[in-house]
Amino acid sequence: MAPSFNFEKLGFIGLGAMGKPMVTHLANKLPPESRIWVYDVVEQVVDDLCAEFPERIVKGANAKDVAQSDTILTMVPEGSHVRSVYLDPKIGVCSTDISNKLVIDCSTIDTATSLAVKDHIAEHFPSASFYDSPVSGGVVGAINGTIAFFLGCAEGDPNLERLTHLMGLMGKQIIPCGGPSLGLAAKLSNNYLSGVIAIACSEAFDMGMRSGLDPRTLAKVYAAGTAQNIICDKFCPVPHVYPNAPSSGGWKQGFKVQLMRKDFGLAVDMAKRVGSQNVLGEIGLATYDGAANDPRCRDLDSRVVYRYLGGQEDWQSRSNGA
Repeated sequence: MAPSFNFEKLGFIGLGAMGKPMVTHLANKLPPESRIWVYDVVEQVVDDLCAEFPERIVKGANAKDVAQSDTILTMVPEGSHVRSVYLDPKIGVCSTDISNKLVIDCSTIDTATSLAVKDHIAEHFPSASFYDSPVSGGVVGAINGTIAFFLGCAEGDPNLERLTHLMGLMGKQIIPCGGPSLGLAAKLSNNYLSGVIAIACSEAFDMGMRSGLDPRTLAKVYAAGTAQNIICDKFCPVPHVYPNAPSSGGWKQGFKVQLMRKDFGLAVDMAKRVGSQNVLGEIGLATYDGAANDPRCRDLDSRVVYRYLGGQEDWQSRSNGA
């Protein structure tokens, strides 16, 4: 018989593009007696969720207020935000007693910040358990409940079953990565590879299309050969090749190019720190830095790098002879 886990008092801090749908899944799937305390710097997002789930979600005044919960999850943009959420001496999570609590940070940040927070909690609240658990799958995955969690813990960790149950309410894959900060190391490695592939896909499509090929034909070629990858298949950077790709909707929904620039930069920094030679790192970072600061690309899905690199967006009208 599968163990039963009790999450009567849950806290969630950070209700952005990923965090809000994650909370929505929890509100829909947790037992009726469960309550979720939430907080975000954008108060309207909090109010909207409370209005949608009046019997389930409770508005928190700040991170400290949310920390009254037995299990606390955080999902914020950068390492500085994580430090503030946890270590602010007046209203941070650690400004109240979090002994015996389960604390999970789903943010994608630098490993040094995550370890600093973990060490602070271990020193001041040794009975609490802190885990890094960044996610992958994008906004669409968060909405559909299909994201993957990269857990900074070993497969023999005593909390793994509990963590897996909780994360299974929000996503599909939960992968223990070995120990503290290794979930983040896995995520940064993943996003580095994803970012490089998106640039390569954009370039490959562009050279093929400029040679006279239809991008739909190119997509079939890549899918049939050794170039097959999920960016070409489901996140195609060329508009209207894959209908559900962010590019086909004007790149308006997806993983913002600024966030890819941030994660790519963190990955390049990590590579330097551990002595890995990344020949594509600096040029990839320069490309995403340029796209993130280009007004034609900013705030759009990261595969908008295709536009930044000069890819043809109106290929349909051209192929129709317009």
